[in-house]
Amino acid sequence: MVEMTVAGIALDAATRSPIVLLRDPSGRRQVPIWIDQAQAHNILAGLRQIEPPRPLSHDLMATLMALGDLELQRVIIHAIEENTFRAVLKLSDGQGESHEIDCRPSDAIALALRTGSSLWMLEEVVGDASIPVDAEADAEEVADFRRFVEGLSPAELIRHKGKGHRDPHADDETSPQNP
Repeated sequence: MVEMTVAGIALDAATRSPIVLLRDPSGRRQVPIWIDQAQAHNILAGLRQIEPPRPLSHDLMATLMALGDLELQRVIIHAIEENTFRAVLKLSDGQGESHEIDCRPSDAIALALRTGSSLWMLEEVVGDASIPVDAEADAEEVADFRRFVEGLSPAELIRHKGKGHRDPHADDETSPQNP
């Protein structure tokens, strides 16, 4: 699983629909999730830590959870089914028992922002749904790796192989057990 952060809210240029952008720790991939205006408002309020004059739905949920001795341990976005993201809330109660509740990702994100809980996504979901953020840095990293591989000789690979897993029976690097 990959711990994600909320990078922000964007607008789809074609449909003008809001999108919540989740970013991986490297900052190189983002996962866009299309949401509606009300969901965008709730997520933005959580991001900006705005206290409205009256509690929004997710503020109310967080208060009810605290009164019920429930703690949101983490949010997990675990699948994409028919172009719809699936999420669960991982909760623990005062007796230490764990509970999972099916949830829309947008509600889970808004609640996680209010409770300071972590947001996780399965690597497969990140891989399937992410868009590259810094294509130039990715291309530079690939080029650096190619230069590194092109500069390696078979003898260097053999020498480096033995450094991490040295044969305890070998006397030195030139012994027959460790060429």
